[in-house]
This record gives sequence, structure tokens and C-alpha cells, in this order.
Amino acid sequence: MTQTTEPELSGVRNFRDVGGLPTVDGRVVRTGVLYRSGHLAHATPQDAAFLASLGLHTVFDFRNAADIQLDGPDVALPGVRNVNIPLNDPADGREFWKLVRHGALDELRALLGEGQAAARMEATYRELVATKAADQSRVVHDLARDAVPALMHCAAGKDRAGLTVAVTLLAVGVEREAIEADYLESNAQHRRYRMHRGKDAPEGMSPEVVELLSPLFEARASYLAAAFGQMEQSWGSLEGYLTGGLELTAQTRERLRDRLLV
Repeated sequence: MTQTTEPELSGVRNFRDVGGLPTVDGRVVRTGVLYRSGHLAHATPQDAAFLASLGLHTVFDFRNAADIQLDGPDVALPGVRNVNIPLNDPADGREFWKLVRHGALDELRALLGEGQAAARMEATYRELVATKAADQSRVVHDLARDAVPALMHCAAGKDRAGLTVAVTLLAVGVEREAIEADYLESNAQHRRYRMHRGKDAPEGMSPEVVELLSPLFEARASYLAAAFGQMEQSWGSLEGYLTGGLELTAQTRERLRDRLLV
């Protein structure tokens, strides 16, 4: 796998170039054409200058209205096309996040304990695949036309962006193990979305609270596996998802491969 030098972005989490990932037929993802990150709302002037230097054509923002209200809109990058395609948040719901941020320990145990947090994440990945194929199709068709170089992000750059990047890589034939390895890179300490609670939250960030919340803030192989499993369940196979769910023709897939691979 090609190693790329990553910038030190102080206001943007989880940024990376997806270049260098191998395909099943011996090609690799081109560097400088597909990036992923967390939201760009808190980008510093230096961050924005670096992002502007990438020559981006399109920024895909998968945040919903509540995310944007919480963190703010993306920083403006001159000459860059911004496309907002709201996708489900794996921890969606105002009341849910209110409990996460401020709930007492017994409430968190009832909401997230005994595997419930991880199960919630897996269920939402399955739901994203089952209900958002048209949105994912829009992204990959856009990339195949002219939307590269592109940056994909959601709030943390872990789930909605992570799955959409995985779908894109699947469409061009990247090895399944390489797709998973890139997805799990979001767990690196310098990439992770900062876990926090309200200043007055009972138990604060005690070890048990951290353990209960961790599944919401981690990328886990089981989440991605749930998504792939839903593709197989709904469309018969991963190939069936690409051709039926994403409606990718052989010609479009070849254009996509030409855009993204060397």
C-alpha cells in the first residue's frame, strides 16, 4: 500500500488520502483523487489553505441538518462544488444524544449496555445500505462523470463517510481486506472523534461511562460487515448490490475505475 504524507490539520479530524489501496486485479487507487475526513466547519485558515491546494472538484457532505446546526457549515473553499447528501446518523435522535451528553449512569446502562450500543450501530449500517442506495448511487455516478478530486465527509468521518468510501472502493474492485483496513484507520488516536459529555453530566467520563459510549465513537469491523451482509441480503450478493442497488453499468464502472485507479 502506498504511504502518503498526511498534513497536520488542527481543525479537521480524520483527514486522509485514500490513495494506494490495492484492487483484486493488481491496480491501486490513485493518490490525489479521493479524500475523506470529518466535517470542515472548524477548519483553521491554514487548514482551508491546504484543502484549497488539493484542487478539489467536489466536497460531499453527508451530515444532516442537526449535525450542521451543531457544528456549523463547512468552511468555504474557492471554486469547489459542495454537495450535501444527508444520511442517517448511526446515533440519530436529539433525545438520544441528550442522554449521551448528560444522562446518569443508570440511564446510559439501560440505553447502551449489554451490547446495545454496538447493535444500534450495526442496525444503522444495515439501514443505510437498505434505504440509501439511491444516494450512494448518486455519489458513485457523480464521481464517474467528473466530480474528482473529491472529499467525502460526515461529522466524524467514520460512519456515513466511511461507508460511502467503502461502497466507492467496492465498486472499483478494491480488495475487501483493504477496504476494511482503511475503514478501521478512523480508530487511530490522532483521527478519533473526541468523546465528550456535558460539564455537569453525572459520572462525567468515568471508566464505565467511556466503556458504554465507546461503540458509538469507534469504527468496528462488525459494523462494516453488517453493511456488506445487508447488501447480500437485499440484492443477493455484493455484485448484485453494485448492479442493482447502485445501478452501475459496466461502462460506468469502467469510467469510475479510470478516474480512481492507476
